Amino acid sequence: MSSNMIVSYAPHIRDKLSTNRIMLDVIIALLPAFGIAIWVFGPRAALVTGVCVAACVLFEFLYEKLLKRKNTISDLSAVLTGILLAYNLPVTIPLWQAVVGCFVAIILVKQLFGGLGKNFANPAVTARIVMFMAFPVAMTTWVQIDVLSGATPLVHLSHLLKGESATLPVKWNLFLGIHGGCLGETSELALLIGFIYLLIRRVITPIIPLTFIGTVFALTALIGGNIHFGIFHILSGGLFLGAIFCATDYVTSPITNKGRIIFGIGCGLITVLIRLYGSYPEGVSFAILVMNMVVPFINKFTLKKALGGLKA
Repeated sequence: MSSNMIVSYAPHIRDKLSTNRIMLDVIIALLPAFGIAIWVFGPRAALVTGVCVAACVLFEFLYEKLLKRKNTISDLSAVLTGILLAYNLPVTIPLWQAVVGCFVAIILVKQLFGGLGKNFANPAVTARIVMFMAFPVAMTTWVQIDVLSGATPLVHLSHLLKGESATLPVKWNLFLGIHGGCLGETSELALLIGFIYLLIRRVITPIIPLTFIGTVFALTALIGGNIHFGIFHILSGGLFLGAIFCATDYVTSPITNKGRIIFGIGCGLITVLIRLYGSYPEGVSFAILVMNMVVPFINKFTLKKALGGLKA
């Protein structure tokens, strides 16, 4: 046997798809939502996004430099985290608070657990929740949009469910994104364009987004007693952004198709419970974080046993 032969563990499959290419594809898919954010909220949307991207890249560079680790900013994962975090923030957020969120996402959630591929939860989602707890006023301050109230559609809905007066945006405006909300979550049209792009590029599968959104639609339509209630819920809040771009994160989502179905249904169920019965009008981020933490158990119970092997 030649001494030049290299023997390694399976699998031996090679693919041209790199981390850098995957991250770039997701960033491209998020560009339509970026355009809508600037159109609806003005140039400050670009400023918030730019600050978040710059802060995330800088934190990753400084942390790895300090610990003398290999520099990984070229893989674009920090850039993507910055964009996703910005898309989960209101346009009025103080920039220093946005930077704090970037620190939480990159240092506390990603790097302290070993970097990309080792984080237990989605960094942007976790950072949004931390910011929501730390800066509740800033995180729930919405700008006025034309003649519409600056409050988000879900806030309007919560008022109606309590018997208070509120005006709901028409469904077409919800679909286009002409309403209050976080930067990247308002336009379902823009997010669907990104979703189609990711499917064409085979970056993600449709299982988690469809089961997540479908569960929210089915449950809210059933509980609300009509299909319009379900449509309103799937067009409101951060459901599409969370289901398409956060819940499908490779590191924090299941690796089996059966597990992805369970994950999507679980996210949808928790989202509905929080929206309808919790103290917060939105539950997407909380749902994704909770399901991120049970992914190891989902993987364990949905992995197929190898032929002749023992059950794990």
